[in-house]
Amino acid sequence: MAPAADREGYWGPPTSTLEWCEENYAVSYYIAEFWNTVSNLIFILPPIYGAIQTYKEGLEKRYLAAYLCLTAVGLGSWCFHMTLKYEMQLLDELPMIYSCCVFVYCLYECFKYKNTINYPLLFLLITYSFVVSIVYLNLKEPVFHQVMYGTLVSIIVLRSVYIVLWVYPWLRGLGYTSLTVFLMGFFLWNVDNIFCDKLRALREKMPPVVGAVTQFHAWWHILTGLGSYLHILL
Repeated sequence: MAPAADREGYWGPPTSTLEWCEENYAVSYYIAEFWNTVSNLIFILPPIYGAIQTYKEGLEKRYLAAYLCLTAVGLGSWCFHMTLKYEMQLLDELPMIYSCCVFVYCLYECFKYKNTINYPLLFLLITYSFVVSIVYLNLKEPVFHQVMYGTLVSIIVLRSVYIVLWVYPWLRGLGYTSLTVFLMGFFLWNVDNIFCDKLRALREKMPPVVGAVTQFHAWWHILTGLGSYLHILL
């Protein structure tokens, strides 16, 4: 049963396997979760700028792929939170896996001297993406996706820490900033999930604009989007 604060909207009843703490259609009849939707602009606009600069400067295509994958995550998440439809949920969650695989590839290719392709690593990451996609489409269990995504993020974090500690120590500021911002987003994601009932009750007593500050899933988007962008710069 939908929480009492939720309303009916343009896209009809949700069909996704997940719903977040933001009240449905509370701001707009056409957007199910307004703040969770518009906060995805941080995933879309800065990476588009980064992709344009990457192309202009003639950098390797793996960096262009990283920016475009981050943009794809933002667009998919926008569609998911706007509609709360299962198909749009997949458009959000699966690109998260694919983009992390691109990040892993970039991190493990950052020491090479020639513009070459690491085919074994590429094959391994494509296989991982394919297997996770097939299993998730059949299992439809969000926890499975979260574990597979968390595994990739852990690899990215460990590799990044190694790079800034032992290889490029002058990048520690950027590396630690991107990691800290991302972890802050992860912390607020958990607060939003665990204390949802209390947050909803609190928002009922607050003016709408002030209550928007307590939309911690939207902050998760903003902080992880910024952290991911900084990580590509790293």
